[in-house]
Amino acid sequence: MQIAGLGEDVTITRDGNGVPHIKAGTRADAAAGLGFAHAQDRLWQMEVSRMAGQGRLSEMFGDATVSTDIWLRTMGIHEAAEGSLSVMDADTMAMLEGYARGVNAWMERNPQVFSARLPPEFLILSHEPEPWRPVDTLTSIKMMSISLAQNLGEEALRLGFARLGLSEAEIQDLLPYLDVDTAPPMPDLTELLGLDTGPIGAAMVSADASDSFAGIDSVLATGASNNWVISGERTQSGLPIVANDPHLGLMAPSVWYLAHTEVTEEFDEPRHLIGASLPGTPFVLLGRGNDIAWGFTNTASDAQDVFVERVNPDNADEYLTPTGWAKFGAKDEVIKVKGGADQRFTRRWTRHGPVFPASYKNFDKLLPENTVAALQWVALAHDDTTAMAGPRLYNMRTVEDFQAGFEVFLTPMQSMVVGDRSGNIGFVAAGRLPRRDPANQLMGRAPAPGWNAIYDWRGYAPYRDLPRQNNPESGLIATANTKIVGPDYPLHLTFDWDEPFRQDRIETLINGTEEKHTAAQSRQVQADIYSPAFASLKPRMLKALEGKDLSPADQELVASLASWDETMARDASEPLLFMAWVRHTMIMAFEDDLGFLFKDWFKIRGKVMERLLDGETARDWCDIKSTDAEESCEQIVGDAFDAAVAELKVRYGDDASQWRWGEAHYAKGAHRPFGEVGMLRRFFNVEVESGGGPFTLDRGRTQVQDDEDPYANTNAASYRGIFDLADLDGATYIQTTGQSGNVFSGHYSDFAPIWADVNSIEIPAADVVDPAGVWRLSPAR
Repeated sequence: MQIAGLGEDVTITRDGNGVPHIKAGTRADAAAGLGFAHAQDRLWQMEVSRMAGQGRLSEMFGDATVSTDIWLRTMGIHEAAEGSLSVMDADTMAMLEGYARGVNAWMERNPQVFSARLPPEFLILSHEPEPWRPVDTLTSIKMMSISLAQNLGEEALRLGFARLGLSEAEIQDLLPYLDVDTAPPMPDLTELLGLDTGPIGAAMVSADASDSFAGIDSVLATGASNNWVISGERTQSGLPIVANDPHLGLMAPSVWYLAHTEVTEEFDEPRHLIGASLPGTPFVLLGRGNDIAWGFTNTASDAQDVFVERVNPDNADEYLTPTGWAKFGAKDEVIKVKGGADQRFTRRWTRHGPVFPASYKNFDKLLPENTVAALQWVALAHDDTTAMAGPRLYNMRTVEDFQAGFEVFLTPMQSMVVGDRSGNIGFVAAGRLPRRDPANQLMGRAPAPGWNAIYDWRGYAPYRDLPRQNNPESGLIATANTKIVGPDYPLHLTFDWDEPFRQDRIETLINGTEEKHTAAQSRQVQADIYSPAFASLKPRMLKALEGKDLSPADQELVASLASWDETMARDASEPLLFMAWVRHTMIMAFEDDLGFLFKDWFKIRGKVMERLLDGETARDWCDIKSTDAEESCEQIVGDAFDAAVAELKVRYGDDASQWRWGEAHYAKGAHRPFGEVGMLRRFFNVEVESGGGPFTLDRGRTQVQDDEDPYANTNAASYRGIFDLADLDGATYIQTTGQSGNVFSGHYSDFAPIWADVNSIEIPAADVVDPAGVWRLSPAR
């Protein structure tokens, strides 16, 4: 095909796995090749991401996505992307423009006889895509920030708990800090924000309102990850080994697309990038170059603050600032709805950021009258230079190059490990980190009064001061979303770290052997399905059953749990029974106390359960307030066991020996929008039995608050990469589904069984020996 604007010829050679090997003279032309390949294989996925970022999903999907569009339009994602175009450097703009050139060339081609120009989703929904533009790529990058957003949910929960009248100690029962953190006492939110306290009647909280934003809440804060880099002094090859598996929401097709790009003329030698690319963007974001390999995990830094803004009772167009009343920013928005009437609303913003829709997180029920909630968030910056890191990867040869080059990376903050062929290993947490006033005792943990300047951000931390490490004596750097700095680190990152179970397990497995490490051993670590949290909870749970009158069948189940090795194996029944048992215990202990807030809070929380079962809580959560009796935790745990067994019999049959974790815990790669549409689901979803659980390294998080399907694996390792710097062509890669987004393709789901078994493929930089096909793109003359 001839494409206007190409500098020179570009070849796209697909191997037997459907992975494109793209060779071009310049980065801009390589971007065009990747755009062409992405459009061939993932155009529908790209369109959904772009339309989401613009708040236009309802143009395709109708009424079902109106609330999601309102939320996204309110955030101004696309406007922030448009603003950020002006700060792109020349190299990045060339790649953005090249990428759009490649995408549009595919969309605008004349298809072959008997072939459709667009994927089937476009035809089924009668949707015609607009030309791709550079700003659409920046919007797609912003949407990745949405999926890795942290802290907003915890802030809303602490507000709600305070509104219910819970004490600070009781709130810490529910949202405990790490043992190594010493957080300052929380200000009294009822006084600080003027909250009422006490029960909130069911009539005050509309289920429809709280559920209407379920679509966006299912995307927010779904990320976790593992990564590590091991020094050559500890490896058989004598050079570093890098491993990475980012945990994201499962979807069909996968969030990632494997690719190899080679730039032949722009540098002193051909430069390769191989790994995971994000459809909609021209960059290999995770993987390896000629001389380095790297991996990301979500740092989970607190880059969001909710501000309560006081509205002028005499003029609803004004809100209070430290210097007096100021006008809200406002813009009238129209959401086009397929098959329905246009939806109109006015989005507003303050000096801090966008004002949430009133019913989001039930802010309208929790906050005092004449107040609204606004969000300040790094991801909404109009000077976001994150995309500029992509072109720099081609020229990075050392750990130091990598650490210096990612100064432009702003959001979402990532904990990055890297190794180079000179034998160096390193780490940097790159991203824009807000600085808060020392007098701000909230420290981002709960909504702040917007009229008090103490709670305003004080700029951002200099990049040189962000967490960084090089060649530690231990020979290991590993991160897993929990605290990454010691007690002497001067900057505040967050108090809402992930529980440390995965981090501790990585260090135990890698440090627990004196053998020289290999890439195969890193694969075994990625495949680990031992649950440290359940190993901690199991004896506590079983002890609570002592003295309970059990039937012979239940005694067998208890004996089976007692001998269980706490691994979340697909073919075992014990993981399913224990997960159901913990789930019902949490429901029975906490739901009556938390009411409508319970669903937002509810996930399997290891440290919360340890404190509950040890009797170390500030409140008697086990006593059910609606009964005259005073229930003990032992009684609750016993009743929960009965409920769990009864539930599993209904779902999976009376014969407990036939219960299997893998059947319940299938990896649910859901297609948008056909993943929930009757008969279409089994064609468009990619589903495969999987092991692991919420606390295992081979992670598989479930939506336990979903009564319909509480054990399905919805968040897992979206990609796995392992790199021995001594043999980068032997590096291994996998993503969750397949390369193609076309349901009729043989590459739509062929990776799924490989991924489920924690196996992988290789993508060497050498020319493909037996190509499945080659595209040649030439400049239009």
